[in-house]
Amino acid sequence: MRFLFYAVWVVSVPLLLAVANVWLLTPSSSGGGQPLRDFVAEQQLPVGIVLFTLFAMVLWRFRHDLPLASSLGVDGRRDIPPKARARFEDAAALLDEAQRILRTRKRDVERELTEGEREQVEQALRALERTMSAERFDFPAFDAAHSRADKVVGEYLGRWRKGEMREYAESIGIAVAIALILRAFVVEAFKIPSGSMIPTLMVGDHIFVNKLTYGPLIPWTDRRLYSQLPPARGDVMVFKFPENEDQDFIKRTIALPGDTLEAINGRPILNGWLAPHCYVGPYRYDGRQAELFVEYLEDRSYFTLYDENPDEQVCKTESDCNAGLVCRKGLCGVLQGPFKVAPKEAWVMGDNRNNSHDSRSWRGGLGAGVPFENMKGRATFVWMSVAPGGGFALDRLFVNVMGRPKLPGNLSERDLAKLQETLDQCLRERPSVAETTPPVRTR
Repeated sequence: MRFLFYAVWVVSVPLLLAVANVWLLTPSSSGGGQPLRDFVAEQQLPVGIVLFTLFAMVLWRFRHDLPLASSLGVDGRRDIPPKARARFEDAAALLDEAQRILRTRKRDVERELTEGEREQVEQALRALERTMSAERFDFPAFDAAHSRADKVVGEYLGRWRKGEMREYAESIGIAVAIALILRAFVVEAFKIPSGSMIPTLMVGDHIFVNKLTYGPLIPWTDRRLYSQLPPARGDVMVFKFPENEDQDFIKRTIALPGDTLEAINGRPILNGWLAPHCYVGPYRYDGRQAELFVEYLEDRSYFTLYDENPDEQVCKTESDCNAGLVCRKGLCGVLQGPFKVAPKEAWVMGDNRNNSHDSRSWRGGLGAGVPFENMKGRATFVWMSVAPGGGFALDRLFVNVMGRPKLPGNLSERDLAKLQETLDQCLRERPSVAETTPPVRTR
């Protein structure tokens, strides 16, 4: 019961309050013009940890006044009256602190206190311990012993004690330091601002990015503690936009060093090999009609979205296609590329293939890759999602970005059921990994 009590009041409730406050303070769009809200949007994880710490400290301070507190007792004792519970825990903390000082500052204590003063301290602590461990709790005796010990410790050991404000400041400082270290080397929170990855990632999704995947960057440098590059094909990757490194982009890794990449109607062709795919069905979002597919690349299966079905016009030769279109891999369409992927870079595409500013269109349409030094990490899961009309999109919580494709819940019940049935079939009939792996890279 005590474990559940603290799990709820000192962990779960502060966590929910911290998440709610981060969400309320995060502007709905970038460039809000309010310094506090803009700062929170940039530093969600550190702010969340600080808020969690503050809420947990406040609830801990009033823990004896919370519901069910009276039935739990203190330090395993149920015979302590409500008015004495806070004093009892304060006394336990006083004993711990005094013993720590006597142990860690032993030489200083022996040098600066007389033998009589040291004896007074030890007698007061022993008397307090006896009243606290007595078989039957005697509040008057405990109260007198606690007051005496508090006075003696304050008088003789006060120079080595930490003030309450200092302890709070150290707790917050440690929390901030941990948050910054985690953000720099382990995990960072990002918000999805655009629809370039729909429906894998929806506008308003908040995700965590694993910065250990490719090797964490040393802050303010382009060097890594260790390197695990290049990324794998199919990775959903966060990186600094090569044309403006102040911006973070998120796209899917398609081509690696040595690959030759082309795209016909948005479909990737790697080293002359067209990535296999499966049609799921019509998909409606933001008042628009689109066509939803599952694409297979090595061991990954993921959604791709097109304004129109890219497979509608098939061909055998160029003469089968309309003017301005080419015949490539049996499809008539607009060809982008070929692009040769240079060493130490990867080429990326958004899953919303006709609405993504990615490698195909960078450098004024000439195309460009993401340098290894710009790569931040791989997306893991959605930890919070805000629906377009406000409120939380609960169906998006804990969606595994790199896992099985999951349809968003903002579809009609009928459309969702129909698409889910086709999606399940596409995944059941998935080609083998050998069939979804492109040929050896060209040299």
